[in-house]
Amino acid sequence: MQKLLGMLLILGVLISAPGSAWSDMSQNELRLLALEEKFDALREDRQALFDKLEAKSSGDYFKYTNPGFEFTSPDGLFSTKLVWRAQLRFTHPNRSDPRTEANFTTGEDSSNFEARRLRMKIGGHGYKKWIKYYFEVDLQPSRDTDDTSSASSARVIDYRLDVQPSDAIGFRVGQWKINYNRERVDSSGRQTFVERSIVNREFTIDRQVGALVKGRLFKDTPAFINYYAGVFNGEGRSVNNNTTDMMYMGRVQWNFIGKKDLKWYQSDVKRHDKPAGQIAFAAATNTGPCTRWSSSGCGNLEGLTEAASATPTQFRTEQWVQEFAFKWKGLALQQEYHEKNVRDKSTGLTHDYTGLYAQVGYFPHGLIPAVPEQLEIAFRYAFVDAPDVVNLNTNDNRDEFTAGLNYFIKGHNNKITLDYSHLTLDDESAGRKLSDDRVRLQWDISF
Repeated sequence: MQKLLGMLLILGVLISAPGSAWSDMSQNELRLLALEEKFDALREDRQALFDKLEAKSSGDYFKYTNPGFEFTSPDGLFSTKLVWRAQLRFTHPNRSDPRTEANFTTGEDSSNFEARRLRMKIGGHGYKKWIKYYFEVDLQPSRDTDDTSSASSARVIDYRLDVQPSDAIGFRVGQWKINYNRERVDSSGRQTFVERSIVNREFTIDRQVGALVKGRLFKDTPAFINYYAGVFNGEGRSVNNNTTDMMYMGRVQWNFIGKKDLKWYQSDVKRHDKPAGQIAFAAATNTGPCTRWSSSGCGNLEGLTEAASATPTQFRTEQWVQEFAFKWKGLALQQEYHEKNVRDKSTGLTHDYTGLYAQVGYFPHGLIPAVPEQLEIAFRYAFVDAPDVVNLNTNDNRDEFTAGLNYFIKGHNNKITLDYSHLTLDDESAGRKLSDDRVRLQWDISF
């Protein structure tokens, strides 16, 4: 202690002594000295930060996420993910579902290879992790020989912005397959079969431009629900609305088993350890020229005026759906029942449509270890009752029976699907029962 006091005393004398270097310094020189010390400290802090960033692997900011390559800012507030996808298919004897007598009787058989879907997907978040964006481009849709080359041009099919600051409430704006029914919202790359059921064409609302409010309530309780409510142009993909009539849609989904809501994909690839299930109801209404929708946009059901020739408010469409889904230990069940009513204001006639599909998929490895773990077997039944094309006062009844096999090389991101369908038509106006068979083989892969 005495030594320390002595040193402090000597230091004080040196500082105060006449002619010492420190005492001769002006106030400005002292300020400059202080600034230099601050700069030195800042330089050290900056170098420490650089050392920390260099020590962190570049893979933390640029990495492959299976699928897709993801770029992330060092603070984690911005990200972009790029995914490439190809769906390569062989079909015999017809590409689409036969719907009319002519499709079953006079249509020529064909064997066809096609790149059914070639997609580029870009998504991520910005500013906050709960502000997300997504774009999807269809690079080259297939076309028939009598289609123009524009039918095979690249097109933006999805663009949306999601803001979800909390589970309870959020919103989405843009264009996407609106959250009406599971089969349609499930990506074509996340399906159990090569393609959606015969129900899809008549009842899908498909992609629309608009806004949606959504959220999850009562999580971790038996009352756990998801809700969706939206308003849209109702004209389909990338088309402006030229009237004051809008499309309105609402959906309520009750997650009646477990603490999770089922994701929008089919097959229990993840093998749920605990059962998870949902029951959902949705309804939609629209006034406009469209009586059906698809990835190509606004269209018409058989026997009704084409959208391009219809008046802007010719058809009043009202529809609803009941839905069920369940997954557990490799078992996946899914079902939808649809009703649709189309009123033609120009004729005063009302046309009613009914449809249903039910499907099951199962990975038998759990029961039979000799079966490959990646193999899934599946079966689907579907029917559509619709007004006859020739006589709208009678009905056409169509049925689909499809059996399928999936081999998941890397989950849904790399899989091979083979399915066989037996398709029938009960044509009341012609008094005939017709049938056809179809085989499809597909490789779906994402990078």
